[in-house]
Amino acid sequence: MKNTGNMHPAVFNALHAPNQEELEELYKVWAVNYDHDVVDLIGYVGHSITTNLLVKYLHGTEAIILDAGCGTGLAGELLHEENFNNIVGVDFSQPMLDQASKKNIYQSLFQADLTKTLEFEDNAFDAIVCAGVFTCGHVGPEALFELIRVSKAGGYIAFTMREQEWDLLPYDKTIVELEEKHLWRCLERFTKEYNVAEEVNCQLCIYQVC
Repeated sequence: MKNTGNMHPAVFNALHAPNQEELEELYKVWAVNYDHDVVDLIGYVGHSITTNLLVKYLHGTEAIILDAGCGTGLAGELLHEENFNNIVGVDFSQPMLDQASKKNIYQSLFQADLTKTLEFEDNAFDAIVCAGVFTCGHVGPEALFELIRVSKAGGYIAFTMREQEWDLLPYDKTIVELEEKHLWRCLERFTKEYNVAEEVNCQLCIYQVC
């Protein structure tokens, strides 16, 4: 597929990677320059709006937080600046995790696929932040079930979903299903700016686990 818009080439390739192997290879090459490209060039703010929303609901800084799809640690950095120190990161890309490790903000980092069962106990986390993860070619809505499993009752899950891909995968259907099963309840959900330079919006959501 040809990139006919103003999308950064690496972002375009990430969204249209034909398989997991090519996506892994892309992030292997991109990891070193990722922060500069997405924040400085693209104007990505997903990590900022998601952590700001989550912090609003957390009382005190002792919460055990999972940064799901942590990448190079953009969201983790912001949580650390707010004096949260009990942060665990998971990502499918080891080179991205290597960059995150250099920031010394995580208690631990794990390579893991969010579309599969995570190696955490039930009710392990007080909160989860998941920014820039739910989008085409990355993680589909089925991962929401697993995030709920590893969250404590009363815990919070804050996440973004890139708006352009909202209708391509059954995100909304899955979210409603989880509500109907009384697995979580919506606290806030609205449209926010996501990639400033590319004029891309996202759905920004925070749900409380039941």
